[in-house]
Amino acid sequence: MVSGLVVVGVDGSASSLTAVEVAAREARLRGAGLRVVHAFVWPAMHVPLGPSPLGPPGGGLQTMVDRLVAEAVERARAAAPEVEVGHVVVTGEPLTVLEAQSRAAELVVVGCRGMGGFVGLLVGSTAVHLAAHGRCPVLVVRERPLVDGPIVLGVDGSAAGQKAVDFAFAEAALWNAPLVALHTWTTWNAPMPAPQDPSTPYANPPGALAEEEERLLSEALAGRRERHPGVVVEHRVVHGGTREALIEASRSARLVVVGARGRGGFAGLLLGSVSQALLHHAHGPVAVVRGAGGRH
Repeated sequence: MVSGLVVVGVDGSASSLTAVEVAAREARLRGAGLRVVHAFVWPAMHVPLGPSPLGPPGGGLQTMVDRLVAEAVERARAAAPEVEVGHVVVTGEPLTVLEAQSRAAELVVVGCRGMGGFVGLLVGSTAVHLAAHGRCPVLVVRERPLVDGPIVLGVDGSAAGQKAVDFAFAEAALWNAPLVALHTWTTWNAPMPAPQDPSTPYANPPGALAEEEERLLSEALAGRRERHPGVVVEHRVVHGGTREALIEASRSARLVVVGARGRGGFAGLLLGSVSQALLHHAHGPVAVVRGAGGRH
């Protein structure tokens, strides 16, 4: 019996077809169904959908859409034959259509670039918008995913990042993959531990900041090992920039998981600088998981 739903957005681009394969495998591991979704903007603009009188009888926008959806469904079934695959063509622009679809899904998968946009952009607006506004975790497929390697989780210790921690552990368990929990700090963003000698308020022994960050990481992961006892976890605390460390770790990762926003940045922003940097520069797939306000 199928439980749950994975949604994948398609537009006929090579990036979206790769996303279809990733989504099909994610659905297989979850025992979920897969829904292939195409946002068909032209009917809303009252553009003729049938073949042109001057063109071939098999032409036209409707025929083109039918073909690209059929190709995506075929690609999904080839990647995961046991998955129940459905498809839907929804009138509207992709950002609105996929955000609505995310309300009933446990995961939405998209390619990093579609057919639209400007040449030279590293990631399309649909992926960025969904990462900020999707009601479930959004997996953006960058390049072809590695078939092995760990799940890399960016941990900042914020309350908003707890759902990302849960998602990363669940992914590692589904894939039977090791989990690298990566936390970074600098002397500018690390909370100062309480001084051991109250008479010298700024005196701390060497290594006190690093030890405090190790503790923060352990607390952020607390309780997950008991729920996922088969997941092998590596704690990795790095003194340096978060974006640089996660982008470098993505070179050998099966997937990088981050929260939409962390403890830094400006209040009200839906997508933080770290998650945006990964969407643009990571070397593999990135899952962005919203905290408070997101359904998952």
